[in-house]
Amino acid sequence: MKPIKGGEFIIRDTEASEIFIPENWTEEQRMIAAMCEDFIKAEVQPHLDRIDKMEEGLMPSIVERAGELGLLGMSVPEDLGGMGMDFKTSLLATEYLGSGYSFSVAYGAHTGIGTLPILYYGNEAQRTKYIPKLSSGEWKAAYCLTEPSSGSDANSGKTKAALTEDGKHYVINGQKMWITNAGFANVLTVFAKIDDDSKLTAFIVDADSEGISLNPEEKKMGIKGSSTRQVFFNNVKVPVENMLSTRENGFKIALNILNIGRIKLGAGVVGGSKAAITDSIKYSNEREQFGRAISKYGAIRYKLAEQSIKTFVAESAVYRAAQNIDDAINGLIGEGMEKGEATLKGIELFAPECAIIKVAGSEALDYVVDEAVQIYGGMGFSAESSVERAYRDARINRIFEGTNEINRLLTVDMVLKRAMKGELDLMGPAMQVASELMSIPDFGDKPTGVLGNEKAYLKGFKKTILMVAGSAVQKLMQSLSKEQEVLMNIADLSIWTYLAESALLRVEQMIASKGEEACAPQIAMVKTYFYDTADKMNKAGKDALNSFAEGDELKMMLMGLKRFTKTEPFNPKEARQLIASKMIEANEYCF
Repeated sequence: MKPIKGGEFIIRDTEASEIFIPENWTEEQRMIAAMCEDFIKAEVQPHLDRIDKMEEGLMPSIVERAGELGLLGMSVPEDLGGMGMDFKTSLLATEYLGSGYSFSVAYGAHTGIGTLPILYYGNEAQRTKYIPKLSSGEWKAAYCLTEPSSGSDANSGKTKAALTEDGKHYVINGQKMWITNAGFANVLTVFAKIDDDSKLTAFIVDADSEGISLNPEEKKMGIKGSSTRQVFFNNVKVPVENMLSTRENGFKIALNILNIGRIKLGAGVVGGSKAAITDSIKYSNEREQFGRAISKYGAIRYKLAEQSIKTFVAESAVYRAAQNIDDAINGLIGEGMEKGEATLKGIELFAPECAIIKVAGSEALDYVVDEAVQIYGGMGFSAESSVERAYRDARINRIFEGTNEINRLLTVDMVLKRAMKGELDLMGPAMQVASELMSIPDFGDKPTGVLGNEKAYLKGFKKTILMVAGSAVQKLMQSLSKEQEVLMNIADLSIWTYLAESALLRVEQMIASKGEEACAPQIAMVKTYFYDTADKMNKAGKDALNSFAEGDELKMMLMGLKRFTKTEPFNPKEARQLIASKMIEANEYCF
């Protein structure tokens, strides 16, 4: 069977045995996770207040200790001082360091957008000079892309670079803002336009270069311990050999590094979610009202179950995509491609999934921390509680790495562009669904197996995407790109379907190895997620269709939508009680 392509999940069925699930980590990978967990407990949690007060030198010293343990070099080849781990193992480390509040932001910026542009786009001399010291933590990295007038539209930046008369340096002038790690970084990846170029070029700039100045630390809603500053470049001379990659390739570098950043953020927020759920469970077991622990009340159990469902589903998607990326990378290396190039290409192939995971993960974390504060009640509003910090720190994740709105639009745009290039056959299956609307419904055989209904629902979810997206493309044609509300609806249909399928395949694989009884809470999570998602699919599909279709055609599609999102009776209260009971008994997130 051919390897699955990015975005192809909409039109192709995947077998449970084809995906990686977190239950299958090796002993070595579990040891890495444990090392990351121990690091957070020993080096970060005891110092959270000091970190948030930005005590001089504290954050860089913690980053250095992470470097001493090898945590900064997960993705770095061994010959450059790293651990040379595969992509999904680097995501596992990111997940387990994701509960480190501001530290996890500093770590993510350093190891991701700070280090990877040089690792993947640098020439041999640049990699040899910078990567070992970034991997050890001796040098810290920052990434200077955003400007006051260019955020989502990154290529509109006004920072300029001009070649000196002797041809030995570029002189950079401009201003960057929201630069993570700027206060202590030694190495900056700076994006600027040379002369009147239409696209950005990237440069490696030593942070102590003459002409670089910083504004004071930004005062922020959350991640208060993360260094965030404006950086000014006033006639900063950069050696010509410090151009990263080629002229005008900076925009492509920025896009590809953002793809990596998105799925890494997805892994990190799963770690943050799990920590906040465990806090919620422990508090609900300790806090008594009306003579009993609040974990015994249905309203609290609903929240705990819902927190875990959203987290379990997001985690399933993260590692499914990670394995697909690893397989793509290995396939490209097998064809003779150099590893760095293969890594970038492999991740780029699954850019739609990276965007999906960024959106889903950040919104799951937002739900989890919001309900954690609610479970804590008044104590959750106190700065003395862990969930107050988690609540404030979580909010940035829907803005980081491209806002969730931009990522929703990108998800649809990337898939449609691939269809137009002939890389994905969307229109064939979409036309099949359209012809199915005209025929007498074939309800087929009754689903069998504990997740039989959900497998049938999944087919309906995919038909919903194809019907709505296919009709939108035909009706709106060139104006579709301006119909953001419709695109958002299609994106949500795609996100929910990818998550639903990922969780379903994970639990199918678990059942095959452990049996149904051992997987009862996970089965309940999948069933509840599908039950809730069917109604959301119906609403989003209806909203989209009502905005561009009319008459008999609209009636026919709405009837089809009703059929594609129909569910059998199901008791969600009982399912959530089962999920919550398991965690309450374990006194932690245990899935």
